[in-house]
Amino acid sequence: MRLIVFAAVSFVTAVLAAGVSAQPWQDTDSASAGWSIDRLKAAQDYATSLKPTAVMVVQDGKVIASWGDASRKVNVASVRKSLLSALYGIAVAERRIDLGSTLADLGIDDKRPALTASEKQATVRDLLMARSGIYHVAAYETADIRQKRPERGSHAPSTFWSYNNWDFNALGTIYRQQTGEDIFQSFAQRIAQPIGMQDFSARDGKYVAERHSSHPAYPFRLSARDAARFGQLFLDGGRWSGRQVIPSSWVKASTTAYSSTDRGRMGYGYLWWTLNPDVFGPGAALASGYGGQAIAIVPSKHLVVAQTVDPTQNAKGVRTSHFIKLLQQLAAAAP
Repeated sequence: MRLIVFAAVSFVTAVLAAGVSAQPWQDTDSASAGWSIDRLKAAQDYATSLKPTAVMVVQDGKVIASWGDASRKVNVASVRKSLLSALYGIAVAERRIDLGSTLADLGIDDKRPALTASEKQATVRDLLMARSGIYHVAAYETADIRQKRPERGSHAPSTFWSYNNWDFNALGTIYRQQTGEDIFQSFAQRIAQPIGMQDFSARDGKYVAERHSSHPAYPFRLSARDAARFGQLFLDGGRWSGRQVIPSSWVKASTTAYSSTDRGRMGYGYLWWTLNPDVFGPGAALASGYGGQAIAIVPSKHLVVAQTVDPTQNAKGVRTSHFIKLLQQLAAAAP
């Protein structure tokens, strides 16, 4: 235990010393880039009607359009899960986490009613795919998730997909346990700093506990321009300025659909939603959070779209279906 604490303290010190090297986005002229100005204006008008805090549209690594306050940091809700997925890709490549490990292997349990022997056979991979079969009370659940949560023991591990905060929160515990690192400090050093995020600090994350569960949630605050940078990293197969930040194999695995879902033609990968390939082409994926937080990648158009919504500015938020409609309009406007 002492070694883990020492390693964590040393890691935090290194992060603070390294800091984040901000790299402002480069703009480009949309007309010169071949975009339909009329369609782009129509998309902007639609986006404005949704009242997001900011939208950033990036193609080939350059800003095509930016609407709203792209530097304002917002709690991006369930986008946190896709951020954690990126950290898992690094940890798996470094052999610090084994996707085949079961919860029993890792000593993962929860408060009463504790996990059953069957539930403890769920693997890390099952949790990443939201297929653990563990329907324990979890932190940071929305009312909709609580209402739809299946009964305990109703599905064996790996057999059934259910969007389940217990899986996502336990993955946070496993990451911290197996790496000895804080999630937010780790993200700052391993991802934010290498890709030059302009606004993110490790202080923009916090843990949110639930008295009936041992596993806290880990919400992040991001600006739209930093969210777009994260999307660009995934669009480019985990590579940034010649450096492989996240293994390309992990990016592909994360954005591959392993399950159909209850959201139309959207599938689910490793903490990423996948988008209808008939509409957006192969490899299109979405990091999505409650209230309209979104990072979409559309490889067929070399396109990244990030949206943030501050609930203090728009209490009703933006529905995911409305963001998907905006994304379709932008894809149609793109060359």
